Amino acid sequence: MVAGTGMTADLRQRVSDHNSGKVHSTRHRRPLELVYYEACRSEPDAQRRERYLKSGRGKRYLRQRLHNWIAESANKLERHKETAP
Repeated sequence: MVAGTGMTADLRQRVSDHNSGKVHSTRHRRPLELVYYEACRSEPDAQRRERYLKSGRGKRYLRQRLHNWIAESANKLERHKETAP
């Protein structure tokens, strides 16, 4: 699992850019799946929220918020490993 936190004015375009290989840092991890996002009404609010989510407390918040999805993903990986030759 790869987690990224960032801010954009056009989420659909940003995901498309990542999945089409236009973003160097994620090019080798495609395809990516968006599992969580938050929206803010103002850029200053979005910047504050991004700064928080990139902090230690913010990362813990996201891990707890996405706990079930993370657990399901880990189970899928384990099942895949068992069936792989």
